[in-house]
Amino acid sequence: MTTPSHHDELAADTFARKLAAHLSSADANLPYVVTERLRAARVQAVSLRKRSSAPLRSLHTESAPTLLGTQNGTAILGTRGGQGDSTPLWLQRLLTALPLVALVAGLAFIGAEQDSRATVDVAEVDAALLTSELPPAAFTDPGFQQYLQTTVSDTP
Repeated sequence: MTTPSHHDELAADTFARKLAAHLSSADANLPYVVTERLRAARVQAVSLRKRSSAPLRSLHTESAPTLLGTQNGTAILGTRGGQGDSTPLWLQRLLTALPLVALVAGLAFIGAEQDSRATVDVAEVDAALLTSELPPAAFTDPGFQQYLQTTVSDTP
């Protein structure tokens, strides 16, 4: 992988300075809340730029990843280090697995519900057949099967 040349970095810095100057001159008419958000975004961008020029920290710590910067158009991820989340690792893993457990439980419930409905449907058909006026021997007659097929296909 090739690194950007010094000339490319200078051109990017010059462009960034011109863009920042243009944005700064245009923000005079903006509300205070918007200008504060822009100021915070600029501070964050500067700190990301400083971090991206420093050596990258290890990616194998227990804290959540955060964007450190970009290199050749590719985002570089790092870690928060000592900042931020003090949630124990076992709790983070449990919370990560929770959606999977909910999905499995939901699928099991849906499967059980479908089995129950199928059982009820079969029981209704059996009850209708047993309470009908036909003798049970009629159901074994091959002609009766043909009669049922033509009767069902004739009904609108």
